[in-house]
Amino acid sequence: MDVHFSVVSWGTSLHLTKVHLRVNIALMREIIFYKTVSGDSPIECFLDSLDSKQAQKVVWVMKIVEELETLPTTYYKKLKNTDDIWEIRVQQSNNIFRLLGFQEEGSLVILTNGFTKKTQKTPKNEIILAEKRKKEYLERK
Repeated sequence: MDVHFSVVSWGTSLHLTKVHLRVNIALMREIIFYKTVSGDSPIECFLDSLDSKQAQKVVWVMKIVEELETLPTTYYKKLKNTDDIWEIRVQQSNNIFRLLGFQEEGSLVILTNGFTKKTQKTPKNEIILAEKRKKEYLERK
């Protein structure tokens, strides 16, 4: 990170006149979307189903997942009793969204499915779908 600034001084107070900030962020994780054999992306379909504000919030959280080394479970959490399935957690207003997927090679996150969460627990059928798509992805690799 490079920071450049100029300071003008009057007596005991300092006034910051100009700041140039250049930050080079190496991604901690890279997110990719699972594609079916026919090339469809369930995550893209899910994002297309959201309104503009909802989609913006989901994309914002995905950027956080990519850029931060240490993530609060508010945004990214490993699901218990699964085949290493992780969830990206998004809340926008009264809506709760989840994107499920898995990690590969430590820094690669493959998102398999997304849904609007309507109950306290993550629906078992969504977890099963994520596990199925993980298996398919790894077999095709």
